[in-house]
Amino acid sequence: MTAKALKGLVGAPVGAVVDLRAYAAGTTPADDWIGGRAVPAFTDAAATVAALAPRGEGRVDGLLADEFVLALDGGLEIDSDGDRLSLRAGMSAVLPVGTSFTWRAAEGTLLVIASCPAAQPGTAETPVTIDQAAPLSPSNPPLAELLVGPTPSCRNHSDYWSASREFVCGTWDSTPYHRRQMPYRHIELMHLLEGSVTFADAGGSVTFSAGDVCLVIRGDGCAWISETHVKKVYATQRPA
Repeated sequence: MTAKALKGLVGAPVGAVVDLRAYAAGTTPADDWIGGRAVPAFTDAAATVAALAPRGEGRVDGLLADEFVLALDGGLEIDSDGDRLSLRAGMSAVLPVGTSFTWRAAEGTLLVIASCPAAQPGTAETPVTIDQAAPLSPSNPPLAELLVGPTPSCRNHSDYWSASREFVCGTWDSTPYHRRQMPYRHIELMHLLEGSVTFADAGGSVTFSAGDVCLVIRGDGCAWISETHVKKVYATQRPA
């Protein structure tokens, strides 16, 4: 699809992409970390992404999955055997499988959680805050045969890898690029920190900018079009 063809379809639905802020709006408040979650935005045997509007405080004994937690609004405090972290709106963290913790939520807190079942913790056994200012290292660009135009310069920092190496969370940035639509084996939750990106397929396109949160899901995939520097927090589950 050319840029000219996209102009008349901007804002049309893209099958592979979910606007997580729109999805999470109106989530019913709950005091149950597991049972209080909304109907998932996506779920299969390997990953589930769902909203939670926690109220008050509670306790979880032994998570059964690695969980990436992003605060859309409000604030959340987590205490795991003396390891404390505090998430304000726009911050995120990973709670490794097996973690037991107490939590306390500010009024109006809204979260999205990517949960991936695991048998044992990965690169950390205690909660990990995603470091949005972490130094980034060069990483692989998209495949040359999928690119329209110059090869971008991409960089990455991983804060957490699962034991299976299928689930990874961290930060990433890139110079502008246009990548053709490709099938996705993975899911990826993205929180854009800088810049903007347009996702497109035959049905139309949708653009997300800094502060937006979206999810791309397994299936037919979509094209990526960015005309400025993009930086994001990500949580990706990709089968081995």
